[in-house]
Amino acid sequence: MAFDSHMRRGHPIVLSLIILFSIIELAISAWLTSRFNAYNNYFSLSERDGTRFLLFTSIWTIVLSGAYMFFFFSLPDHVFSSVASHVVFLFLTWVFWTAGAANITAILGGGLNCNIQGVFVYCGQLNALEGFAWVIWILVTFAILVVLIRGIIAARRGDGMRGPLIA
Repeated sequence: MAFDSHMRRGHPIVLSLIILFSIIELAISAWLTSRFNAYNNYFSLSERDGTRFLLFTSIWTIVLSGAYMFFFFSLPDHVFSSVASHVVFLFLTWVFWTAGAANITAILGGGLNCNIQGVFVYCGQLNALEGFAWVIWILVTFAILVVLIRGIIAARRGDGMRGPLIA
């Protein structure tokens, strides 16, 4: 089927992009967390905790996306390669990125103009943290929509949500 060939090509591409941007987000949030821990120069506890949550979310995404890519290639008939498993993983990941990106956006007021503000110490890094969080959110949203469409096709085919991602 045409959709299967798109899934075979697209699944690793989308997960690789999610992993790549999550590694960038991990680097930014880990650096900010280390600075906040060393110098206690965060503007508010929300800023500190939001950065820590994005650190957790990026680690979650890297580890589990890597595991799902492994199962997709190595064990295509395994339960972790099923549509239902992908939906659960992507939904939880989507919730985490929605919460993290919305939180950092609320803290920063939608973004910072680093030329005129003097409140936030790490203005550029916080803007990058927010931007990459929303990029990852868009990628995860796209992935979950494609997997849901694949689930509908699998249900109509008779495999149900427990069926493999690729027939």
